[in-house]
Amino acid sequence: MMRSLYSGVSGLQNHQTRMDVIGNNVSNVNTTGFKRGRVNFQDMIYQMTQGPARPREQVGGINPQQVGLGMQVGSVDTIHTQGSLETTGVRSDLALQGNGFFVMRDGDQRLYTRDGSFNVDSEGILVNPANGMRVQGWQAETEDGQTVINTAGQIGDLQIPIGGKDPAQQTSEVYLASNLNKMTPVIPEDAGAEQVREGTWVVEQDIYNSFGGTHTLRVEFTRVPDEENQWLTTVQIDPEGDEEVEQNISVGGVTSADGQSFILEFDNDGTLRRAFNPEGGMMDTDEVFVNLEFEVPETSIPEDEDTGLPGEVVTQDFNLNLGQVGAFTDSMTQYASQSSTKVFSQNGNPMGYLEDYRIDQSGTITGVFSNGTNRELGQVALASFTNVGGLEKSGENNYRESINSGLADITPAGVAGKGSVISGALEMSNVDLSQEFTDMIVTQRGFQANSRTIQTADQMLQEVLTLKR
Repeated sequence: MMRSLYSGVSGLQNHQTRMDVIGNNVSNVNTTGFKRGRVNFQDMIYQMTQGPARPREQVGGINPQQVGLGMQVGSVDTIHTQGSLETTGVRSDLALQGNGFFVMRDGDQRLYTRDGSFNVDSEGILVNPANGMRVQGWQAETEDGQTVINTAGQIGDLQIPIGGKDPAQQTSEVYLASNLNKMTPVIPEDAGAEQVREGTWVVEQDIYNSFGGTHTLRVEFTRVPDEENQWLTTVQIDPEGDEEVEQNISVGGVTSADGQSFILEFDNDGTLRRAFNPEGGMMDTDEVFVNLEFEVPETSIPEDEDTGLPGEVVTQDFNLNLGQVGAFTDSMTQYASQSSTKVFSQNGNPMGYLEDYRIDQSGTITGVFSNGTNRELGQVALASFTNVGGLEKSGENNYRESINSGLADITPAGVAGKGSVISGALEMSNVDLSQEFTDMIVTQRGFQANSRTIQTADQMLQEVLTLKR
């Protein structure tokens, strides 16, 4: 009789534990990135009142007789299912669509979270503003003028330097993809200004020196007399400037006589064939380009600190890339259509300031600068575990590794089963109120039933006490 009392007590205690977990789920129904808990019950030890016996010749076998001593909590699991995403419009808010955790640093401690409500602090460090923990990832580095993110290296704090400077970069490549009208008239020897204008097609583009100074690149195309598909191409730097710029242009390693011109030749189908120098140099490869070298004007050279005079003359060279032989796209062409002014791209820029940033699905942070350039600043790291159910909750929407979770596998988004990063959104709690309220009713009834077991056992004990009367 006493056994039923203790069985009822264990039922009351463990149903109270289940109610505690349900209450915690309900209280966190609006907690960002929260994962609900689930309680699993199992029966406790049994008291053997009669052991089993094997069959004999006279009688059959006998089953064991056992009386249970109640129940206990088998496990409290964390259910890591995907929560719904809520759009916030805040670019620093990040949500994970799929598996993975953001990596946070709290001093020397490393924690993991699905809560992506981040922002930048006064130093530009990406943090969780609720507790100051720093988001971990890979900061971009500049190598040989190229921005590189080494995701194989150690992770660290991510800095987004709003208002920071983007250094000037001199132009080293200019890509032309204009069309030259095959019907353009040839300029006669005694041509007037109007005829020269009709027979010349001009393309202009700003280029930059290493100080961020701007120069005007002018390319003029005129038909070569008595040659069907050839154009005399003249390249000038700052043609309307106050000072004449000394320059040299070379094709196939041979400098042109005037330092400015070369011949551009097309096939009959209108595609690019080659570029060559009347002095003998020829660019007869798949990629057609010429090299231009010029002296940077003194007005663009910083003054010497001691003398106050302009420093040494600086030269700059770049390639004028005209496209691929036989190509239509992103190459010079010659068709009987209106000539076009199309500079496909140039890789120089003046100094600029970081005005804004974007975060894409791979977690890459791209800075938007006032000089029109976009440059990668870093990439958010994600962690995954062999057994996510083995993580320990540490509060503040964070988890930490345990001996049963496995070590963190830290890679970029989309690698090793990790999901994608959604900027401008947050992951909501995965608590389902309808399920929680149903579990609450079941738990309440289980609690009531166990209390009735105790009441009935008490009444039976009362009857024993009254036998002597």
